[in-house]
Amino acid sequence: MKKSHLQKYPDSEGFFGRFGGAYIPDILKDEFDKITKAYLKLKHSHDFISELRRIQKHFQGRPTPVYHAKRLSDALGGAQIYLKREDLNHMGAHKLNHCMGEALLAKYLGKKKLIAETGAGQHGVALATAAAYFGLECEIHMGEVDIEKEHPNVVRMKILGAEVVPATHGLKTLKEAVDSAFESYVKQLDTSLYAIGSVVGPHPFPMMVRDFQSVVGFEAKEQFLEMLGFLPDNVVACVGGGSNAMGIFSGFIDDEVELYAVEPLGKGTKLGEHAATLMYGDEGVIHGFNTLMLKDENGNPAPVYSIASGLDYPGVGPEQAFLKESGRLNIAAITDEETVDSFYALSQYEGIIPALESAHAVAYAMKLAKEKPNDTILVNLSGRGDKDIDFVVENYGIRNIKL
Repeated sequence: MKKSHLQKYPDSEGFFGRFGGAYIPDILKDEFDKITKAYLKLKHSHDFISELRRIQKHFQGRPTPVYHAKRLSDALGGAQIYLKREDLNHMGAHKLNHCMGEALLAKYLGKKKLIAETGAGQHGVALATAAAYFGLECEIHMGEVDIEKEHPNVVRMKILGAEVVPATHGLKTLKEAVDSAFESYVKQLDTSLYAIGSVVGPHPFPMMVRDFQSVVGFEAKEQFLEMLGFLPDNVVACVGGGSNAMGIFSGFIDDEVELYAVEPLGKGTKLGEHAATLMYGDEGVIHGFNTLMLKDENGNPAPVYSIASGLDYPGVGPEQAFLKESGRLNIAAITDEETVDSFYALSQYEGIIPALESAHAVAYAMKLAKEKPNDTILVNLSGRGDKDIDFVVENYGIRNIKL
């Protein structure tokens, strides 16, 4: 029997083709070996999987529904758009899917503390939630710029009992938060687990986070088949690091379905104005793994920008880099202005306020609907927009959208 993509990749060293691996200092190698061995054993353990499924059903409220955005579709006069409603997952985003998995792994490993970075704050909130559920300490590193921009999520993390540590160097955003979190983790290896917030970082985290997020894709596939009797023609997801995208792509990667990774084009195509790594990046090592990344003139991670704090990362998950190079993935990009318009369009046509990250995917789906009027499009609506409403209104005002 032919192996599925998820069974074939990554290889035993954590590579998807030439992307991935674990480029880490010697001090971390023993610990990462322990994590890898434990996870590979637990992912085939009935007890571990049963506990995770019980949590997903009774705590997270899974499965989240697939919803037909009929008014939006009809207004566009094109393809029919469907949404996988990860905004209805407990705490309002897909992030809890892998955070509960990582926290459960930490319990099995005997760890007392979870450490992580966060950009938009959704991963931080989700990890703080998981830590509270399992009775673990929680330390979240966040860039000072994002702390100010995503204030509601910072408050939620603190209410849940997490310590929020500001990253005060460099651009004070997501890359710096990762740097800060890793520095702290190295000092606490025996008692803590670094719970990476996306399908990035050294092996086994790109594999592990993908596996935990794959519930999104497999649910969506079953739900779509039940609703319509066939698979969607197109599946669309936003990409920063790529956790929500790999989550939904996992369910369709072996099928004849077009996959679209939508990146933030921000303010323009110049370096520093966007975070469109798959579109403009070159191969390089960042944060312990080989991937595509945006580089400055010295070959270091370049300054990046996005209206969506969860997307402003200069690298991308190694599996997405591999899927792009192998021709399986279609790459698209959406500007800030297009994002804000889709934020208001979905709110006003469907009564759903999306996260700015997710609004990138919605914006591209709206474009694609006109290009492929006879198709169906499934969008991973990865998060809700509560965290973004003050920022959007203060910076862009209220827009009334007429399609």
